[in-house]
Amino acid sequence: MPDENLISRRGLFTKIGVLFNGLVAVAIAVPIVRFLLSSITRGRGNAYLSWVPLGRTSEFPEGETRLATFRNPYVMPTDGKTVDTACWVRRIEGDQFQVFAINCAHLGCPVRWFAQSGLFMCPCHGGAYYRDGSRASGPPERGLFEYPHKVENGLITIQAGELFTPGASAALIGKNPPCAG
Repeated sequence: MPDENLISRRGLFTKIGVLFNGLVAVAIAVPIVRFLLSSITRGRGNAYLSWVPLGRTSEFPEGETRLATFRNPYVMPTDGKTVDTACWVRRIEGDQFQVFAINCAHLGCPVRWFAQSGLFMCPCHGGAYYRDGSRASGPPERGLFEYPHKVENGLITIQAGELFTPGASAALIGKNPPCAG
């Protein structure tokens, strides 16, 4: 047998080691690449722009503020119950509504509505807001965040996918916040 066709034991183990390391590298790289490309491949790029129904206008009496819940359109399979989000719906009169994010504009704690005093109150740091969402007192520097909403065929819907935060540019796009006079 010619020696050029034989492979040494060291050469065989080197080739097996390179092959094994290549398989491990691919096994590690596949989940990383899938994660990086998931926002493109899932096709949900504009899910936060979709309109989500809150309910019939008849469910919200004039002059009252009520808690409503909706399912956030921008979800992941692992989100579970956190995709069910709450908001405050205030019916001014007729088809005039205000829909407020439940989060305080200070640090995001959930605010509560107190009909007796006509105020939204934040339990975390004592922030208070008037019924129109404007700042009344406390540490928040602005009013409550409002969702874009519309009324069609007796159904009130909101654009709810983007979570409002004090630094978000979407919070100020379109119209002045309720605290701006």
